[in-house]
Formats: sequence, C-alpha cells, structure tokens
Amino acid sequence: MRPTMTSRRRIAALATTATLALVGALATAAPASADKPQSGHCARQSKVKVPGAEVQKVACLGDLTTAGTVKTGHTNPNDWAGLHAAGTVNPNGVPGIQVDGYFPDTSTTNANNGWNHDSQFVLRIPDHWNGGLVVSGAPGVRGQYANDFIISDYVLSKGYAFASTDKGSTGAAFYRDGSTPGGSIREWNSRVTELTVAAKTTLKKVYAKAPKRTWMVGISNGGYLTRWQLENRPDLYDGGVDWEGTLFRSEGPNLFTYLPTALKNYPKYAATGDQAAHDAMIAAGFAPGSEFLWAFHYSYYWDLTQRIYREEFDPGWDGALDAGVPFCASGTPHCDADYDYASRPQSVKDAVESVSLTGKIGKPMITLHGTLDTLLPPATDSDVYDDLIEKAGSGALHRYYSVEDGTHTDGLYTAYPTQLRPLLPCARSAFDSLTAWVERGTPPPAEGFVARPSGGDLLNTCAL
Repeated sequence: MRPTMTSRRRIAALATTATLALVGALATAAPASADKPQSGHCARQSKVKVPGAEVQKVACLGDLTTAGTVKTGHTNPNDWAGLHAAGTVNPNGVPGIQVDGYFPDTSTTNANNGWNHDSQFVLRIPDHWNGGLVVSGAPGVRGQYANDFIISDYVLSKGYAFASTDKGSTGAAFYRDGSTPGGSIREWNSRVTELTVAAKTTLKKVYAKAPKRTWMVGISNGGYLTRWQLENRPDLYDGGVDWEGTLFRSEGPNLFTYLPTALKNYPKYAATGDQAAHDAMIAAGFAPGSEFLWAFHYSYYWDLTQRIYREEFDPGWDGALDAGVPFCASGTPHCDADYDYASRPQSVKDAVESVSLTGKIGKPMITLHGTLDTLLPPATDSDVYDDLIEKAGSGALHRYYSVEDGTHTDGLYTAYPTQLRPLLPCARSAFDSLTAWVERGTPPPAEGFVARPSGGDLLNTCAL
C-alpha cells in the first residue's frame, strides 16, 4: 500500500535527525577496577604519547562519558546524532584521560577540533582501568566521536579504555580521498589497524603493561571493520561485536546488487502501489513488513548511499559527473537507478574485491542484525556473511542473532515505537556475552531469532 499522509509527516519529522551518511548502545554498568590501579586522578598523564600521531592533545577530565564531554567540548554530538533512541539511559561519571589527535594524512574533510584534518582519533583511559581496550571505527562516513554514546559510555563504565577513528575520511564525498577505486575504503581498514597498535602501545606506556584483552566493536561500516579486522588481523584482538556490518563481496551480494532496484521501483510503488514494483523490491532482499520504512530510506539513505559508494568503486559509470544525478528517474543518462553491477567491467569487481570479506574470522565474533534493517537488509548481508563463515570453517567462532523488529538506526524507534525495537541494548548484551565467552569460557546463548518481548524496557534491556 502507498504511504499515507501520516507516514509522510513522520518522515518529515525524522528529517531533523537524519544524516546523509550510511550508518546506523550500550547502558549502565558498574565500573571495574584494574588489577593494579594507578593512584590519583589522571595519574601518569605525562606518559601519554601516541606513537605515529602528528598531533595529540591530552586532557584530564572528570567524566569521560558523553554526560561530561558534551559539557567540556570533548565530543561532537553531531557525530552520533540519530544513532540511539530518545530515552536511552547511559552510565556517567567515569574520570580519566582523553587524548585527541590525528595521524599524518593528506585529506582535510574532518573539521572536528578545528583541525580540518582526516585520520583523527580519540583515546580515553579511565582512572580505574580494567586492563582491557575496545577499538572502533566510525559508522557511515561520520567522525571519530560517532560511537561515543552507543559504545564508549558503556565500555568506559566497565573500566575499558576506548579508542575510535574517523577511518581517514569523512562526509558524503569520502570517495575523493582514495587514489584508486576502492582506495578510500582500503584506508579505513589500515587506519583501524594503525589506531589499534598505537592505542596498545600508549596504554603500555601509561600503565607499564600492555592490555590483557583487546576487543573490536562496530556498527554498520564499523561492523564491516570488525569483520575485516578479525579476518585479516586477528592477532591484534581477542574478539569482536559486529553490529549489522556492511557486506562487500565482489561477486555479490553487495550494495549495488539491491539499491538500484529500490531506486528504480520505489517511486512507482509510492505513486500507485504498483504490485510488480513492490514484488521486485522484496525479491531484491527488502523484508516483507518493512514497507513503512521505505519512504524514509528512499529520501535519506538509498539514493545517496548508492551514488557515493558506486563513485568509490566505479567512477567511470557517470563519466565526468561527481557521484551521479540525485534522485534521477530511470532512463536518465548515467542514472544510478539503472546501474547494473553484473555488467560492469572486471576492474570494478576487482576494486570491490580489494575490500571484500571471506568469512575466515580468526577470533570469536558475535553478529547481530535487525529483521527490519532497510538499509542493509539481513537477507543480502548478515545471513550471507553467516553462511560465508560456516563455509570458511570458522563457524565455531561465530554467533549470529537476528533481532525481531530492529532496524538500521535506533533513532527511528521514536517515530515507530510499536513497530520497531532498539538494538543498542542487544549490543550491550552481545559485548558482555563475548567477553564472558573468551575470558571465562561461558558459551553465549544459542544463536538464532531473538523475538520481541511483550513487555519490559525495550530501550535499555535485551536478552539474547
């Protein structure tokens, strides 16, 4: 059925928090103590030296969580806007050291800290360090603070140090940063590796011992980074949480095997309720029952995502145009609604192959994905990746949870509280299950479908 006037008003209201980037939470827990905590607030601050950083700025803060850093200017709420549901309860009151800085880079898209310099990072070291480190990369094409509310607050409250990077490029024109097709995304992976190594070394200098455990956690493109790191650099980590990670596969499925279908067919469905157009979208991988989310995703995600990621891998498709023609009708020259990935040159597939995933993870990983994800449908993403992991012989290291009524960004829950559920409390549970699995040998709950509970606090609790 076609969108109603009420749904159009909902979509318009959501525009105030929508971002133009591919994206997509964690809550209260008691802080843990380090084995041998340093005495005094921000003790050994003078020891902080991030190796390889071109610039670093060190601050001693009374609260490293967003409750404190918003007030002191040590985060950017615009980086994490729309990624959590209103009413989410987060911990606060975690004192410690924050390090902001950047590694050498030639691109200048990230304006955080007034630096106009990419490859920015943040490293937070709580006074009561538990000996662990959590690393993440920004979802979508956001800045380094994008995970502050949904990941950093929770892990800091448990005593972990936290490090995050902007991945070396930000914004809708991220593709301009790479020297060759796929180069910007290849840099994402190298920047996460760079930060992980640097953060471990820094913690060893500050506490005279290396982290005893290092975890990789990420959402959307950050989930892709988790997958890639555990496949390619498992030596650096003890495990990871993959929250609806992006799947890049040269032979498909990938973004380009289903987004053009949405761009071509959704306008016909919206205008007339065309059944063939609807069926084409379902066949492309969009979940039945997700139709109420299609108008929003067409307006804010599908078109932009297709154009900018296609430009990253296949700039020749639209000639001299810069990321195509926004919201073009099928039949328009160089229109991404008519993009046919299968017929594109082998060089395009080679570019995608350079960032592709294999499923051969080397450390334990938990994946969670919402059944109503309408940007990265599980049928074209995590369902496929779970099969890849099994075929690669790594199934014993993986648990996959399909969460009923979850969608790509929890910010949409506010508009549809009876139809959606937030995923961030499930990510909290996944992280706790992962650490118990690795550190204590406690198996995670049986993987599979996580049904929506009939009651309880959906904003802040989730039992896997």
